[in-house]
Amino acid sequence: MRALQGSGPQDLVDKAASLVGLLLELLGVSGGKAVALEVLRSGKALAKMREIIAEQGGDPGVEPEDIPIGDKKLTVRAERDGAVTWINNSAVAMVARLAGAPKDKGAGVELHVKLGDSVREGDPLFTVYSEHSAKLQAAEDYITSATIVQVSKPGADMLLKSVVEPLLPAELTLAER
Repeated sequence: MRALQGSGPQDLVDKAASLVGLLLELLGVSGGKAVALEVLRSGKALAKMREIIAEQGGDPGVEPEDIPIGDKKLTVRAERDGAVTWINNSAVAMVARLAGAPKDKGAGVELHVKLGDSVREGDPLFTVYSEHSAKLQAAEDYITSATIVQVSKPGADMLLKSVVEPLLPAELTLAER
């Protein structure tokens, strides 16, 4: 919702606009990404989202702050200095499900880092929210047995920039992801 309102994370806006842009171009619309960004900027995307919410029986006037976040939480922190070299998306989804999402509306995972970010020991990597202690405990048990966010030794950020970044499309850099 925040992205649709113009205050969401820029990397999310960019990724969504890029995907929509590709779909539009497949349909013959030139400059698809620019068109997608204009629909977002104009408020048309937010209006359509509110229309969809209403059609599904929800409150179309809902705001992000109206959605309660579970009061049980666990923040996972970096165990060493280094760079974020991997985020296991399927493991993030599993943690969210174990915490109660999507059934429990206050459950989920908030990522505090992106691929390529430099972190210091103790920096927050992600926070798990839940409405139930038992579900948060299940998520925590899973986290201890899986690598959700990998932090590599210091210097890995330079490796990412020199090896991975040249493989990305010209319009993307690790800093934008």
